[in-house]
Amino acid sequence: MSKKNNFNIISILQEHGAILKGHFQLPNGLHSENYIQTFLVTQYPHLLTKISQEMSDLFKKSTATVILAPTPKISVLAQEIARLRKARAVFAEKYKGDSMKIKKALAPKKGDKVLIVDDVTTTGKLISAAIALCKSSGAEIIGVASVADRSVGDLGLQVPIRALMSFPLETYTEEKCPLCKKRIPLQLYTKF
Repeated sequence: MSKKNNFNIISILQEHGAILKGHFQLPNGLHSENYIQTFLVTQYPHLLTKISQEMSDLFKKSTATVILAPTPKISVLAQEIARLRKARAVFAEKYKGDSMKIKKALAPKKGDKVLIVDDVTTTGKLISAAIALCKSSGAEIIGVASVADRSVGDLGLQVPIRALMSFPLETYTEEKCPLCKKRIPLQLYTKF
């Protein structure tokens, strides 16, 4: 008899008002009708632990020695997943252009097995930079665990990407945004 899994990330996000509807400019500059704010849920340690366990279980057959958050804002997820897996937790920061950096003493090293964690995956640009950073140090990427996968189509990352929920949503450039054409006021992601 298999254990029934009662974990439902969409319900948890909705209960905490973390899935917003409107006209949003995402961090990558694209526009969308929806925005997901995982921090509204991960601010609660009991929910953070549940979410982190579920994310860790996406790669439960793989050993990870480093859990990497591509930005400081995602580091709370990396910390909790690392605690559960008894691994190191590190975060990257934007450097020049699309590249990233990690403090030298904390950077993954040759032989490390890295699990990258993300809150909301949309274009894969941030994850791609994190993968390049890890590969340049000789570390092995075991995959990417995400709370929500908003991507539409193949991201071309060449590593397994697994998410707690698939929430594909159309995104638009400003020029092609139907919400802009309807003159619906734009909300910048920095205001949430």
